[in-house]
Amino acid sequence: MAAVSSSPKSPFCGLRSPRGGAVGRFFSHGSSRTLTCSLRFPAQLGPLFWPWEKVKIGPLTVSPMGFGTWAWGNQLLWGYKEEMDDSLRETFNLAVRSGINFFDTADSYETGRFNGRSEMLLGKFIREYKDKVRDNIVIATKFAAYPWRLTSGQFLRACKSSLNRMQLDQIGVGQLHWSTANYAPLQELALWDGLVAMYEKGLVRAVGVSNYGPKQLLKIHDYLKSRGVPLCSAQIQFSLLSFGDDQIELKALCDSLGIQLISYSPLGLGMLTGKYSASKLPRGPRAVLFRQILPRLDRLLHSLRGIAQRRDKTMSQVAINWCICKGTIPIPGVKSVRQAEENLGSLGWRLSSDEISELESAARDCPRKMIQNIFQTQ
Repeated sequence: MAAVSSSPKSPFCGLRSPRGGAVGRFFSHGSSRTLTCSLRFPAQLGPLFWPWEKVKIGPLTVSPMGFGTWAWGNQLLWGYKEEMDDSLRETFNLAVRSGINFFDTADSYETGRFNGRSEMLLGKFIREYKDKVRDNIVIATKFAAYPWRLTSGQFLRACKSSLNRMQLDQIGVGQLHWSTANYAPLQELALWDGLVAMYEKGLVRAVGVSNYGPKQLLKIHDYLKSRGVPLCSAQIQFSLLSFGDDQIELKALCDSLGIQLISYSPLGLGMLTGKYSASKLPRGPRAVLFRQILPRLDRLLHSLRGIAQRRDKTMSQVAINWCICKGTIPIPGVKSVRQAEENLGSLGWRLSSDEISELESAARDCPRKMIQNIFQTQ
């Protein structure tokens, strides 16, 4: 089979399918594109990981990687336009055909008139997917701790609004997007009670939190436990660019409490992809951050690039695979079929212990880390 020499390295090259054989031809948009491997992959994709690699979030079973949908409606940071919706549908369909059944969203992702767009699109794509596998799709959405959500009833209504936008009867994981402990501690308990209410009413199958540090995580875990509600997930910024003692401590706590850690921004908003440099910055607000941090990531990017070349992978795939190897569920953002194809190449293989050590040593040596979310608590 002839290879397309001008195309970028295939995200599927070297990947061993659970069905046996290497992935060689990838089908998309109803046609095939020749990649650089020797065998063919069937048009109806199957999981790119083994069944035992699936992960539990409370009562739910999900793929070892999910996809984030922050860009699905966000104009300011990600340049969303309505004409992107067809491409987003194709991206979603590709992910599901490839075994991905975990999608993360939020009721605060979108900007302007596109408020709630990400949730709406996810619900629409699920309903339009003509296969029984859609029944296994797990949506995790986050409810913002807006200052006007002061009571458990108001937080419960936020959950119902998300269900209405998605036109679903139940959400997989309902998450508190951030803690108000740092600036409105009295509001925090009402929000926790809101999580209890949506769980007790069967509106969500599991509850989780986002941007919680170890101290607050232990507090909400114990409180929910006293109310008979298990805390099933904790979502934080977790990547080689943010790796340090805080992340290690939180991961250890999650393991001890039976809480699944979900890694958002596993590619550091794109800084770990190798696609940008000081002279090639992304458009929009990200450029300011990239200009400050990228020039000081030489050792980490060098390690990522070296391992990627030896593995016949991309830097993005190595960075995401590291998150998987650390026992987290990474949720890289996707807004195109091309991005989904590349991210899917993170599955079906594992970094060696030596490679993990090399990457972590380089990460610890970085003079600049990714800035923390302003709502992250201790």
